[in-house]
Amino acid sequence: MNSCHAAVDYAYPWAQCIAEFKFQQEPGWARTFAALMLQNPKLQDCVSQSDWLLPMPLAPARLQERGYNQALVLAKQLAPAKVLTEGLLRLRHTPSQRELTKRQRQVNLRGALLANPQHLSALHGARLTLIDDVMTTGASLAAAAQALRAAGAQEVHACVFARTPDPTVERVDRQ
Repeated sequence: MNSCHAAVDYAYPWAQCIAEFKFQQEPGWARTFAALMLQNPKLQDCVSQSDWLLPMPLAPARLQERGYNQALVLAKQLAPAKVLTEGLLRLRHTPSQRELTKRQRQVNLRGALLANPQHLSALHGARLTLIDDVMTTGASLAAAAQALRAAGAQEVHACVFARTPDPTVERVDRQ
């Protein structure tokens, strides 16, 4: 992945807002989250310079459980004309990542994501931006970026609303 930008840390009060967005069928949060994301100049540049925004896909069972893909709803608020809805496919259901270590997450995602063969011409040579609500370890985004690079993407960036803070890394991608 070339870069990853986040609007906020995954902490109070955002953790509760994200839980409402993601698990309590409140997609209206996407408008607020997108507005905050676009206030970050690096994130705004990433979105504007991308050929396509690709929301992180959900497994069919998880999509049915939630009723919508929160990453897709968020992407449509950021730049609706650039959203490539099914540019990335989830090939299999994976257990929830929430309780797994970084290494377990990487193993969990191995072979789970694939660039959609129907969109290879759009993906090849393109500058792509993955969109998701939260980045914890980055394992999901890294697996997605790897699948898109294998399909010939020139660049793969990621933009998320919130990132779990890493106390060992100084943050430089904020306003």
